Amino acid sequence: MGNLLKTENYRNFFIDNLRWICVLLLFPYHTFMVYNTFGESFYIKGTDIQSTTNFIMATWPWFMPFLFLIAGVSSAYALNTKTVKNYIKERIFRLLIPLCFGLLLLVPIQTYFAERFHNNYNGSYFGQYILFFTKPTDLSGYHGGFTPGHLWFILYLFIISLIALPIIYIFKRSTEKLLLQKISEPVLLLLFIIPVFSQIILDINGKSLGEYLTYFLFGYYLISFEEIQEKLQKYRFLHLSLVILCLIIYIFAETVIENSNIFIYELLYSFYAWTTILAILGFGRKYLNFTNSLTAYMSKSSFPVYFFHQQWIVIAAYFSLMQIQNIPLQIIAILLSSIIFTFLTYEIFKRFSITRFLFGMKK
Repeated sequence: MGNLLKTENYRNFFIDNLRWICVLLLFPYHTFMVYNTFGESFYIKGTDIQSTTNFIMATWPWFMPFLFLIAGVSSAYALNTKTVKNYIKERIFRLLIPLCFGLLLLVPIQTYFAERFHNNYNGSYFGQYILFFTKPTDLSGYHGGFTPGHLWFILYLFIISLIALPIIYIFKRSTEKLLLQKISEPVLLLLFIIPVFSQIILDINGKSLGEYLTYFLFGYYLISFEEIQEKLQKYRFLHLSLVILCLIIYIFAETVIENSNIFIYELLYSFYAWTTILAILGFGRKYLNFTNSLTAYMSKSSFPVYFFHQQWIVIAAYFSLMQIQNIPLQIIAILLSSIIFTFLTYEIFKRFSITRFLFGMKK
């Protein structure tokens, strides 16, 4: 049931490298959420800072779609060598089980400090579990209450992986006739329109299952082909130019466009996200298609780093805002301490079979 990809023994290391680089970007992204200016609270909320908000605004349109697309590429590779049964089994052990234990053991850490920061909660950590499971919530958890936290990505990825299987099976023969790897550059660019319409499907708090399924299938049916990857590398500067053009419009005309015509705004938003993804893939294939001891370590650690990073950011933000008055020093303290403790947690947990099982780690 695998994709039509013909890789033989060739390994696209740039896919692995782009994944762990994106995961590392979560450290500044979620640190900067502490200082956002767009009115969204966070588990810990500091002073509004426009420069950090600009980073968030330039990143969030393409960041999560890119991770789902990469997951689609990886699934195409996996289904070339694994049976459907083994693929589902791997999804359960790598996604579903860690998700369940993450909700029980990791996410409540974030809401505990949110309760203390926003609501002056002074009860015990374990007492907060009652609030976690009973308090009315908007699912963000920013002021306490139940939330999947950043593990919503794991939940969506598990669901999408299962939804995609019958789609892959049904269209297996027809895709062989469509020759998707031969798609032209203009058509490839026009695919940005599909997420504009698919994002209305099961949109929960701005996180659309339909949109992310679309990007997952883009990864499976398009980006997994060597021919498409070569095309992206060839047109990488064109895609970068389009990204810069979109950013200029985005920066100087975002409010005007959003207020005057929401559909045009959605088109610009989606086109910016799609061209950014294409540009990253093109430059990644050109300059990141290699492996060494560092990249191998980072590739192996990227999944647990995703699991552990936000707890440490929230903890670091809580104590940094209490102890440090200088805002740049706060940011530095949050970034450095969260990175150090995240990787320290990974190094400790990977040494025990029980924690490897709980959080889906490989040996």
